Amino acid sequence: MSVGLVLASLRVSTEKSIDSRPRCTAVSNNLSAICPALTIGIVFSASIALAEELPGPKTIVVALDGSGDFTSIQEAVDHAKKGDTVFLKPGRYQQDVTVHSKEQVKLVGAGREQVTLLGREDVVGVLHVGKWPYGANDIEISDMTINEHGGHAVGLFNGHNVILKRLTINGMLFSQQMQDAHIEDCTIGGSETTGVQFADSRAVLVANFIHDNDHGVNVGGKSEVRLERNIITRSLFEAVVVNDKARVVLLSNTLVKNGGGAAFLGHSQNEVSGNVVGLNRVGFLLASSSRTTTSYNALYNSDVDYMRAGNPNRPAPELQSQSDITGDPYFVDPGHDDFRLRSDTPLLKVGAFPFLGALPPASLSPR
Repeated sequence: MSVGLVLASLRVSTEKSIDSRPRCTAVSNNLSAICPALTIGIVFSASIALAEELPGPKTIVVALDGSGDFTSIQEAVDHAKKGDTVFLKPGRYQQDVTVHSKEQVKLVGAGREQVTLLGREDVVGVLHVGKWPYGANDIEISDMTINEHGGHAVGLFNGHNVILKRLTINGMLFSQQMQDAHIEDCTIGGSETTGVQFADSRAVLVANFIHDNDHGVNVGGKSEVRLERNIITRSLFEAVVVNDKARVVLLSNTLVKNGGGAAFLGHSQNEVSGNVVGLNRVGFLLASSSRTTTSYNALYNSDVDYMRAGNPNRPAPELQSQSDITGDPYFVDPGHDDFRLRSDTPLLKVGAFPFLGALPPASLSPR
């Protein structure tokens, strides 16, 4: 018997009195022959219906011209649920946004050259992730430009696992009590104070270009920060400052054309290896109270490579590691910020490093 006839028979039989047991039994006997196929069909149909009813991750579009779901970034973020993506269409947004009390939300722009967040006249800062006492967890922000307003561009507060990538940040990025921030492939510069500042935060900075600030990166409090393969240039003072009880790993960075390369102050603990520190006035400034180990760094600075912090600071050549390399690193074109190493650089295959610094050598003929 076909499934259609069986279902029809079942419908007729159930319309009878519940005392009509023989009819139901007969139908049951007929159903038993096709029960596996019928059961699978019913379960499959039910599963499809259930899947269609369950909410899933979605993309919420923001467009200034009204062609998206919202014109306000803040309203879109507030509307977002766990797993959602807020996508910004091209435009210059005179808005600020705060992401807090959210989990697993992405804020994605159409590209650094196409989306710019400008902030509002009455608000300091433009993009905030977390807001005391509310945090934000598993947040990813990418592919846009963020201009400072009132001295601040981006603030990270009281959250966990926040990823910033492919951003241009014109102004300060400030982090306080943020755990597991990951900042990668960003351009950060133009701050009148510090490009990136950490207070009691745990973070990783990888492959960023940090430029034209008073200080490049400042790490304080009880922060734990790893800087790897970053280029930090044209800081008025030091490219990196570590203070208080912070812990820093400074690995394979290029710190070039700053007032100073790095200062390790207070009771900080630091591991410094594989960096190119050149064309600064001073290479490393170390306080006697800090615990800093250095190895396999390349130094080429105008005044001195190592100094001991004091009043006044004094040259300290005795602090130089035996594994350090001094002399011209042979950059391709430092005048135009091309800090790749030339093919005739002496900084290849040093210790366990295939090359020192942030950038692999260029394939150029020797001079």
